[in-house]
Amino acid sequence: TETITFYNNSPDELRYIWLQLDQNLFKKDGIGAGSRTGTINDKGMSVSQLQNMNNGRGSSLDPKKEFGYNITAVKDKAGKPLPYKIVNTMMRIDLPVSMKPGTNFVFGVDWNFNITEYYGRGGYEYFEKDGNANYFIAHWFPRLAPYDDVNGWNHKQFLGQGEFALIFGNYKVAITVPGDHVVAASGECQNYAQVLTSTQKQRLKKAETSKT
Repeated sequence: TETITFYNNSPDELRYIWLQLDQNLFKKDGIGAGSRTGTINDKGMSVSQLQNMNNGRGSSLDPKKEFGYNITAVKDKAGKPLPYKIVNTMMRIDLPVSMKPGTNFVFGVDWNFNITEYYGRGGYEYFEKDGNANYFIAHWFPRLAPYDDVNGWNHKQFLGQGEFALIFGNYKVAITVPGDHVVAASGECQNYAQVLTSTQKQRLKKAETSKT
């Protein structure tokens, strides 16, 4: 769940806001599946190649699972639902009143999604020998698309390749995981004393003074 405060620093009145829904790249019938290229040799296309094309961008997505965002709520600061439209990897939220320059708008989004097997910059990798998995969670929250003085809203679809424009912002993030998980993230952790074991604290202290 997220709460976003969007500031209209442009000279224009804005009637809607665009968000990026990167996880929708993995929807079975989404733009990711339609934009994937395949190869056919003289022996024809293999079963795995057909599965990969049908499953979209993941290399081995579980056909029994639904991937991509499940948006459960879009609401304003008072909790009133906001109208929205999802277009593949983008979502437009219509504002109740146009935003004038210099004003801000607060809204919230609730969502969930199934984690894919590792692809590109996100997903999980299972280590059978150890019986555990490494999760690398990227492109995981609906995020604001940029509005600039050249193109207005940047709302091109995410195809899983190349880079894309983003806007700067201040983020406050809370992550809850099972007690036996080890979490690493960008930024500065505020509660090492509560979340690290004594052994991990010793390793961290040693790493802070290490020159190798």
